Amino acid sequence: MLIILVSIALIGGGAAYYVIHKGQESKDPSIDDILKTSVDVAEITTNLKGDDYIKISFKIQTDSKAAKDELTKRDFQVKNIIIEELSEKKAHDLQGKVGKLQLENMLRSKINELMQDGKVVKVYITESLLQ
Repeated sequence: MLIILVSIALIGGGAAYYVIHKGQESKDPSIDDILKTSVDVAEITTNLKGDDYIKISFKIQTDSKAAKDELTKRDFQVKNIIIEELSEKKAHDLQGKVGKLQLENMLRSKINELMQDGKVVKVYITESLLQ
């Protein structure tokens, strides 16, 4: 009888631990957590492919404080990636929601190729002026 009671208690405790732990893992990060692991990229003005130019700035969200620190140190490399990628885009490639989402995703992928201490979770365009 004692063995059965101990078994039930262990199974119940294990199930409770799993449910509590699983609930915390699936919870989206708070805005404070996002800001603690994000880096601002100051406004960049550069030519596009053709006669147009763009003024654009970003906030890049990483998955950890270590990744944020690394990304801060790699600021010059990030700006280089942004300028190179924008120089291959035409103005119509960046217009509308789809164009901006494609740019964000492409930059996330390219920057992640540099990262060693974590990864970029999301790239946000915070300002954009296309002329």
